Amino acid sequence: MSTTTTADVEKEPSMILQKQMIGDHFHELARAKELGKKVVYTFVPGNLNELIWAFDMLPVHPEINALQSGMRKKSGAYIQEAEKAGHSEDVCTYVKCDLGMMKKGNIGPTGERLPAPDLLLLSYTGCFTFMKWFELLQREYGCPVAMLHVPYQGDGEITPAMKQYVVDQLRDSVIPLMEQVSGKKLDLERLKGFLGSSSRAEDDLCAIWDSAKHKPSPIDSYFGGVYYIGPIFSAFRGLPQAEEYYKSLRAEVDARVAAKRGPTTPDGELKDQKFRLVVEGPPNWTSFRDFWKMFYGEGAVVVASTYTKVGGLYDRGFRHDPANPLETMAEYCLGCYTNRNLPTRVDLIEKYIEEFAADGFVVNSIKSCNSFSAGQLLMLRELEKRTGRPGAFIESDLVDPRYFSGANIKNRLDSYFQMIDAKRASSPT
Repeated sequence: MSTTTTADVEKEPSMILQKQMIGDHFHELARAKELGKKVVYTFVPGNLNELIWAFDMLPVHPEINALQSGMRKKSGAYIQEAEKAGHSEDVCTYVKCDLGMMKKGNIGPTGERLPAPDLLLLSYTGCFTFMKWFELLQREYGCPVAMLHVPYQGDGEITPAMKQYVVDQLRDSVIPLMEQVSGKKLDLERLKGFLGSSSRAEDDLCAIWDSAKHKPSPIDSYFGGVYYIGPIFSAFRGLPQAEEYYKSLRAEVDARVAAKRGPTTPDGELKDQKFRLVVEGPPNWTSFRDFWKMFYGEGAVVVASTYTKVGGLYDRGFRHDPANPLETMAEYCLGCYTNRNLPTRVDLIEKYIEEFAADGFVVNSIKSCNSFSAGQLLMLRELEKRTGRPGAFIESDLVDPRYFSGANIKNRLDSYFQMIDAKRASSPT
């Protein structure tokens, strides 16, 4: 996260480290062909980063590229480029942003060109759009596709048969194709090493999430949380750099807990925490800071969120297990938030509201993201009934600036905060 001045930011070790990590990764991607490295495009939920690193290949995550384009105010032009090519306004804006970025030269956040993929690794985790996205990329690049079909948790549980089905695909189709593309045989011990590193980083991340149970909360688990998940949900899970990052971040958060300090926002520390909230749904990236200020400007801190668990629900007990490499990767893919049905999502949010002593919850419904937005009004009503806490419903989009109405969202949030205050005033002491 950024603080009031550049000098303050430079004093935060975890931020310096993350920025350096991301920059180094994109510099390496730009030189991939020169370095003789194969490149794998894959997605965040259910990704197999440890397996990619075990083959000494480099991962690229199209969703990450799209959200970074949104934060750099480039996504609008990319989306229009994709729509000129015939893609509908209703198509996921991550997809259109990525396709437009590709047509405009595929320039990454460091200003360097991203390499074409040698392999598209699709681990389908509850979002049908992923499949169509990679169909389009395959037509463009003509490279092989490794398809890992992950059964949806329709009944809210992972069965042994579901896990075995994913393990069989990993063993019989995904790994052989990765061996063929990389020109290397899988080193199982090397893979176990990456998985063990992932588990240690996951331990530190969970301690960071749990810190929000303190009053005041030392972190914002949504707006600050999207920075926290960067290394573990993108290219770095399984690497020593991720372990170092989460150790550093945990130390910073522990220091804030000890000093009873709040989270850092773009305008400095949030000291007066009036509202503790849980948020469902992704953030808006094109107006991220303005969106965040609508919360911290009113003293609202997010103590738990579902979006920051989209790449893994480690806080509910899952850890990568190096002793069972294929089985643990299968369980990870099956357990992602987007692969869970609505009743289990409601159960999870209810637990967050209770465990983190939230005053209420906010649903940010994303216009072009069906995997999140479907059923959210029903979820809101059910959560209000179960918890007795008020919910708010706002609407925006991922990276399309045409669908962010700041005034409308602020009006809704201001009314919501007033409603919480009124509810407090009318409650018996």
